[in-house]
Amino acid sequence: MPPVFAHGALRLYLLALLESGPKHGYELIKALKDRFGGTYSPSAGTIYPRLGKLEEEGLVATESAGRRTNYRITAAGLAELDRRRDELAGVENDISASVRRLADDLREDIRSNMRGLRADLAATAEAARATTLAADFRLPGGRGPVVGQRSLKEAEMMLQEFRDDVRTELRLAARTQPLSPVTLETMRTVLEQARIAIRNSLHS
Repeated sequence: MPPVFAHGALRLYLLALLESGPKHGYELIKALKDRFGGTYSPSAGTIYPRLGKLEEEGLVATESAGRRTNYRITAAGLAELDRRRDELAGVENDISASVRRLADDLREDIRSNMRGLRADLAATAEAARATTLAADFRLPGGRGPVVGQRSLKEAEMMLQEFRDDVRTELRLAARTQPLSPVTLETMRTVLEQARIAIRNSLHS
């Protein structure tokens, strides 16, 4: 996969992020992750060396903020940013292209995984149906529908439990940061594939 940032582009973009005010390293990492819609999150090993280089060049300065170190853009940094505004616009365009490319790659991975999941679901459903049919066949006359009703209730309980668990996970995640478009796309794809697999199992 091609690099997300071209040579020198990340340090320029870090200056742009600092233009709005001082930030510590984690805030810069989170800002980059949000800009990429969750499809890319730079490591500390990627960000801090570049911040250190910017500081050496006098383009950013550090200041203590409790137990954290904030980075702020200097007058020289602002001058550098102003001088390279056209280049920064190109970086923004490259980021947009990278987001689309990473999202497409992720969607393809999801589709590939879902094909395997759909096959697994179909095989599991077939095995469960065969087991249920065998059990119904062994029961005395008249008891088959009772078993069927029991299976329906069990299926409904499984759906309710799944719904409650996922809703809890979503609400916990949303407390720390908004759900990304990639997360929503993943949910949409997974749920649609699961629905198709279950529907096919019911009507086969």
